Amino acid sequence: MLEEIVKVGKKNIVVIPSKIRKKVGIKEGDLLRINVKGDKILIEKLTSEPFSVLADVIGEPYREEVDEKRAEKWLKEAR
Repeated sequence: MLEEIVKVGKKNIVVIPSKIRKKVGIKEGDLLRINVKGDKILIEKLTSEPFSVLADVIGEPYREEVDEKRAEKWLKEAR
């Protein structure tokens, strides 16, 4: 496990150390999802790869008869 200690700066800014950014592949302009679970903050890099996004939306394994309507609903809401 890669671990670093960081300090919260002015305006509550936290810098993600370069070792961690490189390991996860975070670059300027990437989108991150931040969740709170109890007293933990979880940061997840969002992917812009459409098939990964679709798999997250419809789940695995793909069942056309069940998942097609769910995917259509997601696409309408994403517009």
